[in-house]
Amino acid sequence: MSANRVSIQIAGHVATVTLTRPEKHNALDIPMFEAIIGAAERLMTEAEVRAVVLHGDGPSFCSGLDMMSLMSAGDGVVGADRALNGDAPNWFQRPAYDWIRLPVPVIAAVHGNCLGGGLQIALGADIRIAAPDTRMSVMEVKWGLVPDMSITRTLPRLVGIDVAKELTYTGRVFSGTEAAELGVITRVAADPLVEAQALAAEIAARSPDAVRGAKRLFDESWTASAEQSLALEAAIQRELIGSPNQLAAVTAGMTKQPAQFVDP
Repeated sequence: MSANRVSIQIAGHVATVTLTRPEKHNALDIPMFEAIIGAAERLMTEAEVRAVVLHGDGPSFCSGLDMMSLMSAGDGVVGADRALNGDAPNWFQRPAYDWIRLPVPVIAAVHGNCLGGGLQIALGADIRIAAPDTRMSVMEVKWGLVPDMSITRTLPRLVGIDVAKELTYTGRVFSGTEAAELGVITRVAADPLVEAQALAAEIAARSPDAVRGAKRLFDESWTASAEQSLALEAAIQRELIGSPNQLAAVTAGMTKQPAQFVDP
């Protein structure tokens, strides 16, 4: 993982992932891309992690691409060959899409600027909690580009396709309050990080098998047929019924005592 770009702290089964380039509003340069990808890769292997909080240090969550850094003299975006290699997800998509692929819930705590690629990273989270005055934008049209950090797998799930188009065509800046009204975020909070950490702790107290199964169920069934999604419900439920963690949840519910779950 690239130094001085992302930190990870794990406590109480919750991983807090912090973008740590505050002097640049956590703008995305090549080391930041590499660090975010590296953080997600590491968390894929951390069995004790049951929820993730993703946030930015300093005045902003993430202000989007660091164009001065990413543009080379007359040669376009540095590393574009990695973005256009035909793989899915490609290298530029992974800082956003890898949070979708993570098997545990990800909660983005958003404040300050959350623009362009920064917004797409936040959209990769399962849940977004933002400050009312957060500045958000699908900003890529400003640079003559389309949003290409996995937005097709996120924004149209949250808002009507007409809203997604309007935000993308105009690149206009909208607040956290409006984002909640549109459905871009889950809710607003005066202190998004505190709210996100409290929610992550609540999720981490539930059966990790059930929570992972629920994320898989919703993510895989979104574009599936009724037959496929109903079959997936039944298959995941069969895996859970009678398992040690399911029995631990039942025991906890009956005794009113905290459950003792085993991590996957």
